[in-house]
Amino acid sequence: MLREPLLIESVVALAVMTVVSVALGWLMAGRVLEPLRTMTARARRISADNLHERLAVPGPDDELKAMADTIDDVLTRLEGAFEAQQRFVANASHELRTPLTLQQTIVDVALADPDASVDTLRAALLRSRAAGEEQERLIDALLTLARSQRGLERREFVDLTAIVRERLPTGGPRVEARLDPAPVFGDPQLIERLVVNLTDNAVRHNLPAAAGEERWVRVWTGLDPAGRAGLRIENSGPVISPEQAPGLFQPFRRLGPERVRKRDGVGLGLSIVAAVVAAHGGRVLARTRPQGGLTVDVSLPGHPVAGGGGRRTG
Repeated sequence: MLREPLLIESVVALAVMTVVSVALGWLMAGRVLEPLRTMTARARRISADNLHERLAVPGPDDELKAMADTIDDVLTRLEGAFEAQQRFVANASHELRTPLTLQQTIVDVALADPDASVDTLRAALLRSRAAGEEQERLIDALLTLARSQRGLERREFVDLTAIVRERLPTGGPRVEARLDPAPVFGDPQLIERLVVNLTDNAVRHNLPAAAGEERWVRVWTGLDPAGRAGLRIENSGPVISPEQAPGLFQPFRRLGPERVRKRDGVGLGLSIVAAVVAAHGGRVLARTRPQGGLTVDVSLPGHPVAGGGGRRTG
């Protein structure tokens, strides 16, 4: 007889404990999951239009706080990359529009002149063709930059010294070259573009030929202390502020009003160099010279990079 009341009391107690446990578990789960709900709601509100917002989850330094801080760091880098992409697109649009506007103006002026002679029309066509060639150079540079930034599709051993020897500038400043062996493991076409851009830049942004001062370019290839292939190109030229050197690798960056007015190059030479070096897992550094001019040091892997992409074809 006593077993039945005891059994009933046990069932009732178990039911009460179950209800209490479920309630406590629901409350505790709600408190634990509340930061996740907050993070989810804030993450859903963040889009391309408000990348400046962050999760900013308060609370103790636990796993959830660490995850939220990591997401905030990713958003910060994403915001920087998005802004850089917007600036690049705006600059590229402006650079592409300039020769188009020039071509249209040349054609409109020629068409508006009813008495235009053959020589006048020929001169207009030559100017229009020059603007088209400038457009072609810019598009080619943009394609090279895009190819460099998406990584390497092929890798093989490349004789950097041979490429530099073939691309040494002629008919301009005095060239001093010390070319020691420097094998590189990478994409031969991109490495050749890197050398061409650096040598062209050293000649183009040198001292004016009519200035009466000595104009020179120094080129070195070899191995650095770490055994990596190195390329150094140094030139005479106008004085550049040391603070401006890192910005030279940004797309469409030209120093001073003179370069903007002269439109020397398309403004992508050194940015392509930086992209090619990054794609190869190397490094590039630009240093200004107090006497004027610039020194650019490039270091590239001379052997396969562990974990690197691409296939070896050589």
